[in-house]
Amino acid sequence: MQKTEGEDRFSLLTDDILLSILGRVNITTAARTSVLSKRWKHLPWLLQELTIEAKDFLPGPLSCSAEAQHIDAAMALLTKAIRSFLATHQRFSSLQLKLKLYLVDNYSDTIGPLLSEAIGVGTVKDSDLSILGEKESENCNDEDMLQQASSVDGFFRAYTGVLDCLTRLSLYNVFFSERDMNHILFDCCKQLQHLYLSNCDTGGLAAWKIHAPDSNLITLELDMCFLGKLEVLHLPKLERLRWDGWMCPNAPLSFGVVPCLKELYLLCGAAVYFKGFKLSEVLRDIRLRDLTLSFQGEKLWLQPEGKQLCPAFSNLRKLSLLDIYLEFDLLWTLVFLEAAPSVEIFDVEIWEHPCAMTPEARGRTFGERTKPDWKMYEFSNGKEWLLKEVQITGFSPMDQQMTFIRAVMQRASNLRTLVLKDHAPCGECEEIGALPRSERLPAAELFPKDKEGQDMVVKQLIRNMADCHVDIIFGI
Repeated sequence: MQKTEGEDRFSLLTDDILLSILGRVNITTAARTSVLSKRWKHLPWLLQELTIEAKDFLPGPLSCSAEAQHIDAAMALLTKAIRSFLATHQRFSSLQLKLKLYLVDNYSDTIGPLLSEAIGVGTVKDSDLSILGEKESENCNDEDMLQQASSVDGFFRAYTGVLDCLTRLSLYNVFFSERDMNHILFDCCKQLQHLYLSNCDTGGLAAWKIHAPDSNLITLELDMCFLGKLEVLHLPKLERLRWDGWMCPNAPLSFGVVPCLKELYLLCGAAVYFKGFKLSEVLRDIRLRDLTLSFQGEKLWLQPEGKQLCPAFSNLRKLSLLDIYLEFDLLWTLVFLEAAPSVEIFDVEIWEHPCAMTPEARGRTFGERTKPDWKMYEFSNGKEWLLKEVQITGFSPMDQQMTFIRAVMQRASNLRTLVLKDHAPCGECEEIGALPRSERLPAAELFPKDKEGQDMVVKQLIRNMADCHVDIIFGI
């Protein structure tokens, strides 16, 4: 196509390419392009995937108190944008809608009918809905969470059609009764595949029991949801479960019928009263492919095991053990590899963050750090490891880490790649004036950033190893 005088190169692109570009910017930017020229005027209204977020209409990052003053104005603009885009529904074919909004004032009474009509006529074929909290989770009290629950419940009851095409739902700061939670999330949202809950619970550390044999849910994510226990009794299509920040006094999970579960992520800052649990008991009859355990440095919150883990780990391909305290021995992690000889990728992340809390507060909350007492020599599976790649984040050439790495290299004959990475800088540690790692560790135990130091580490690791074929990479 020949470029005419005064025509920009972007305008020469075909509609599908321009729409692909517009799909990567927020809705306000996409809408503004319609005034560039006649060539662009119709394009924003041809988007097949539409994302409208209330925060795009806020005047920038705001404090909790200041943001409340702008939420009303943001929702007014969001409502106007939804009305404008959905009013041209005859130009759409099977729109995928991603919507993030606040349920404040009477805006839901305008948005609800607009969405219901668009869903009814087939304009919207599936939707991703996020109902945001007006406050950050740490600033919410029970009254705030009850009010949010009332707003969510009222919106869904008034506009039941909105639930019919929900494939993804995110809720923030909601206090449900167990019955109401299950009714909305599983009885009404029949197409729901991805559920994200942040600071949502059933009150009083009560257990949340999920029995939804007809559910299409594939992914369940919980972020700082303080439940007494999560009992997944029946979710036939669940593949991924992530619980970030559980604080249960006992084992956080139990499973019933979850034949498709393949990925599990657990993060816990275990308090002083927590005695740990046996992972094999939680994973009874489960065959995972991807397991991530994040300890936040304080405790391992797992009771020592060995061969009991073999059934649950028989299909494991990737294992990640994150946020292990810097001074903890790492040899105990070999128990996991011995129980999971099929693991091909093994990630270890070392934890050291003075910013987490003061030593006094940490002692009151978590008690004394106790080094792992898992005994590697008490358990051997006798099977060949399939391990191909190991990555250690927060590496330093201290004796216990070097001993651990050499033990892995000697045992894993299939190992081909070893990635050693430094700690990522922590802005919060710097903000409180915590001493940088370089001032807390001897120079000989710092991450080697120059070639001479890296060559020395490699030499130490492969010492007395004949025919070592491991590619040792130093990352950032």
